[in-house]
Amino acid sequence: MSSTYTKWLERADAIYKSELESILDRTADIEDRFYQTVPFGTGGMRGLLGAGTNRMNYHTIRLVAEGLARQIEGQGDVAKARGVVIAYDTRHFSQEFAYETAGVLARHGIQVYIFTESRPTPELSFAVRYLHAIAGVVITASHNPKEYNGFKVYGEDGAQLTPEFADEIVSHMEAVDDIFEIRSMSKDELLASGYCTEILEKIDDAYNLALMSLMQRKDIEKNLSIVYTPLHGSGLVPTVRGLRESGFTNIHTVEEQAVQDGAFPTVSYPNPEEKAAFEMAIEVGGRVGAELLLATDPDADRLGVAVKDGEGYKLLTGNQLGAMILHYLLSTKKENGTLPENGAMVKTIVTSEMGAAIAESFGVKTINTLTGFKFIAEQMAHFEKTGEHTFLFGYEESYGYLAGDFVRDKDAVQIALLTAEMAAYYKNEGKSLLQVLDALYAQYGQYTERLISLKFDGMEGQQKIGAIMSNLRASAPNEFAGLKVSRIEDYKTGIATLADGTEETIELPNSNVLKFILEDGSWICARPSGTEPKCKFYMGLVNQEDSVIDQIEKEILKFAN
Repeated sequence: MSSTYTKWLERADAIYKSELESILDRTADIEDRFYQTVPFGTGGMRGLLGAGTNRMNYHTIRLVAEGLARQIEGQGDVAKARGVVIAYDTRHFSQEFAYETAGVLARHGIQVYIFTESRPTPELSFAVRYLHAIAGVVITASHNPKEYNGFKVYGEDGAQLTPEFADEIVSHMEAVDDIFEIRSMSKDELLASGYCTEILEKIDDAYNLALMSLMQRKDIEKNLSIVYTPLHGSGLVPTVRGLRESGFTNIHTVEEQAVQDGAFPTVSYPNPEEKAAFEMAIEVGGRVGAELLLATDPDADRLGVAVKDGEGYKLLTGNQLGAMILHYLLSTKKENGTLPENGAMVKTIVTSEMGAAIAESFGVKTINTLTGFKFIAEQMAHFEKTGEHTFLFGYEESYGYLAGDFVRDKDAVQIALLTAEMAAYYKNEGKSLLQVLDALYAQYGQYTERLISLKFDGMEGQQKIGAIMSNLRASAPNEFAGLKVSRIEDYKTGIATLADGTEETIELPNSNVLKFILEDGSWICARPSGTEPKCKFYMGLVNQEDSVIDQIEKEILKFAN
């Protein structure tokens, strides 16, 4: 029996005692809960709720909060006084974990600002910048199932952590001798300590004012019928307010999903990338004749969109919506004479190249980053410092977008407003969004993307994912569906190998990612997920028949088995 398990059985908070006792004779369950501490990286930590070092609970929350507190202490009294902003979504224990985190920080004499209601991750990013805080924390597991929660940390620029900052927190966590000796404060003690300020309305107002600055065409007719669902999450208040104050009045919320509930009772998976998450919105849309359906995930950093298609609705992919918003922004700015000469669009290496083609046609630079919005934010900070480019838009295929630099993470609220404005503008022009998308394909080429996401749970799952990536490197394919591989980019080694054996250096940070560029410009990319127990294969095809795409998918699955 694990000595760590025995220690937890004896000393963990009483809330976990019966849960730990229930696995007394289940060796595999004990191993899964205790073989590691929930990993902490630049995206923070995320895991299943429950007892154990490999679970999200009061003890692991105190541990990561202690690591953050010690890191801030090391920066001195000014950093402690600037403080940490804390937000949380609607998940089970999110609010409790937020106040627990605040209590640990306050014990170290660190000022904390905590939202009194759940608010989106992008509003937390905004608040860090607005309050000039030294850091921010949001308790969320984003779009993961209800059994999960997480702890994300933001730097003083409102962006996710740099690797150096994350490593410092980890080193402080590892220096903790006894996880059960970490102390927090009760909520009453915290509020009486002088180190805690509760926040809400002032930040809401400032964030909404910033949202209004993004509207491109304020005087157009906005007689658009919209259905919005927050999927039981934190997006309801800022999204509905933003839509109304930007001129949209015909808004219908999915009332059953407007209830903030961490059990997500009306969906099996609160992810707007999934068609099932739109079922209730589609039903409401059909009843009220809506032209546009909007859905945000629990922490409202991802936006899903469905548009009227005959008698039903069609869901747009992240790549499609990103390309449309980009084109709308650039064409509008060009029309208004506000398109800067040094404009740049930033996207990830697994995002469609259609956006790059659109940007090029407007004379806008495209910059590719590794997967993760922190790398897009890193480019934004670089532009701000050097003036080399003006940030215009950033996006990734997984439903994450950003148009305004007052936030440094993906922001579903921003893009919900811009999508509604775009749809209203084209409606006034006599066009549907699907017609606009078809016109873009006709102009720039038929870009098709697919994602194969393979889930492997537990310690064995992590080993399986590692084996898949190792095998791909050891036996790299020379072709897919008859299309020859012209270039292999290995971001782990930082080396790109051409078909003739020539090697080139990749000017991006090292990461466990492989990308195969095909002779026609299409590509396949493999990478382990940073937030879920999954190995993901991305496909970006240009002007290819469905039969070819299906064949490539079959060949990918062979490598994964």
